[in-house]
Amino acid sequence: MRGPQAKPVTVSVGERQILEQIIRQPSQPQGLVTRSKIILGAAAGESISQQSCQLGLVRKAVQHWRERWESEREERQASQEGGHLAEAIAKGLQDGYRSGAPATFTAEQVVQIIAVACEAPQNSGYPFSHWTPKEVAAEVIKRGIVSNISPRQVGRFLKRGGS
Repeated sequence: MRGPQAKPVTVSVGERQILEQIIRQPSQPQGLVTRSKIILGAAAGESISQQSCQLGLVRKAVQHWRERWESEREERQASQEGGHLAEAIAKGLQDGYRSGAPATFTAEQVVQIIAVACEAPQNSGYPFSHWTPKEVAAEVIKRGIVSNISPRQVGRFLKRGGS
């Protein structure tokens, strides 16, 4: 017994040529190449399961790009008439913006952490001559600069200068 069939994906002759060209060019980003393979495989009748196995992707990713391709059909057709089909295809196969997780520490906190690391430990009553990330973390928590921070995070701030 088979599950529900995926919606068919159609690719024009011009679109196929551009997608095949993307796959052949070694300078293309790998994500764009993979997405081009998804579209060409879908147009050839491959199932989502087949494609996810072949390309080493989760089914949801394959399904997402197949659906997105079909949803942008009108935009590509308008671009084809204007002679900008390749740009429309590349734009349509680009990954969307991802904001990422919100910053855990403010810029002011990072500056204060680095400032503590630049101070002499003896000024804070410590018997050693150099800070370690573990000791800086304990000191900034003690001072109330942050409520919690790992020594590893302190080390990252110090290594890259807080950027």
